[in-house]
Amino acid sequence: MLILALETSTELGSCALWCDGSVLERFCPAGRSHSETLLPLIRELLAEAGTTVAALDGIAFGAGPGAFTGLRVACGAAQGLAVASDRPLLPVCSLEAMALQAGDGQVLALLDARMGEAYVARYRCTGSECQLAGEIRVLAPEVIALPEETGWRACGNAPAAYPVLAARLQAAGIELLPGILPTAAAVARLAAPRLGRGEGMDAALAAPLYIRDKVAKTVAERLEEGGRA
Repeated sequence: MLILALETSTELGSCALWCDGSVLERFCPAGRSHSETLLPLIRELLAEAGTTVAALDGIAFGAGPGAFTGLRVACGAAQGLAVASDRPLLPVCSLEAMALQAGDGQVLALLDARMGEAYVARYRCTGSECQLAGEIRVLAPEVIALPEETGWRACGNAPAAYPVLAARLQAAGIELLPGILPTAAAVARLAAPRLGRGEGMDAALAAPLYIRDKVAKTVAERLEEGGRA
């Protein structure tokens, strides 16, 4: 099974090629937009593997949540490649891709959503599968409900972005894994069993998973919170 995976929901953009359990992965250069670097990187990756888009069995992408512009880059590129090659598309939640990298067990995925909020989701992971427990939400760091049971770990960049959240996690005895961000390799690992079960979708139906429905707060909202117009 050959799967191309794309992930650009954060500053850590990447693409990966899954071939029956083996993965080749490349990361977008820092300091340049994903829209500028992703497609050339895909071409380099396919050339290095000695394959083409036509040989793929499916195309996966990190659907979000994450940076709005980044989500559109991965979704648009994946759709274009899927339409051109007539291959199924597999959207994968970016928070789930983070949780998978934390290893087996109970994982709290926390991604900085900017505007004083974080995307949060709870997962129970085993092998190449992560089961969402509850809903994906976007909340202020001080009101995120933390698990009461022991044995949870937290991954993602939100604790580093919001010290109050990091302090709450540490006080609750939750291990922090701050270096984990969504990657294309993790997206590919999650997509492979789904493609095997025939869960791919028509490219025309794909869309980013935004969770939040706006990019910036209004002037009135900023003033209400004590900010500047």
